[in-house]
Amino acid sequence: MVPNSFEIKTSKTQRYFAHGTLEKATKLVIVLHGYGQLAEHFIRKFQQLPEEYYIVAPEAMHHFYLNGSSGRVGASWMTKEARINNINDNNEYLNNLLDTLKTEKAFSKCLVLGFSQGGATAARWNTQRNDIDQLILWASVFPPDLEESSVDNNKNGTFVIGNNDEFYDSAAQAKEIENYKKLGFEILTYEGKHDIDAMTLRNLLEK
Repeated sequence: MVPNSFEIKTSKTQRYFAHGTLEKATKLVIVLHGYGQLAEHFIRKFQQLPEEYYIVAPEAMHHFYLNGSSGRVGASWMTKEARINNINDNNEYLNNLLDTLKTEKAFSKCLVLGFSQGGATAARWNTQRNDIDQLILWASVFPPDLEESSVDNNKNGTFVIGNNDEFYDSAAQAKEIENYKKLGFEILTYEGKHDIDAMTLRNLLEK
């Protein structure tokens, strides 16, 4: 006999990390880490940016041990289990974060960068907002459930991927690039692997 399934709405305390000085910054960059990463470590990849950027790295809701039942911990934005609830919870979490940040400072520009698994979360969240000025999806598969409905949201979008990304062979890269072009994204490639390349990032933001 299959048990009945029920749902209850509850609150959860989330943490995020920030780099920069609010008084000096004029632009906000929200960066979403990949699967198994933690925001505290991921944000270090952006510390070389000029002081005009205020970097905020929210941490995904779901924590787990990366190996067995102890040791290093990572976080995940979602899995296939309770998928719709996780998507809605992520959007609510990120909306609350951005709304809070905007009460602290009137930024001239808001950029969102989603890396790997965080890219899908960023893309879905982008459809919820009209105040994200630039969307950067880095080495990430675009959520197929959004492809038909979100082209208008991608006018200021860029897809970035390294030509030696270990998770995408040449055929997979070509397929993703073609898909992103159809969705209205600019395409940026660089010599590198599945990681944030500092020089590529800086050139993209300063373009």
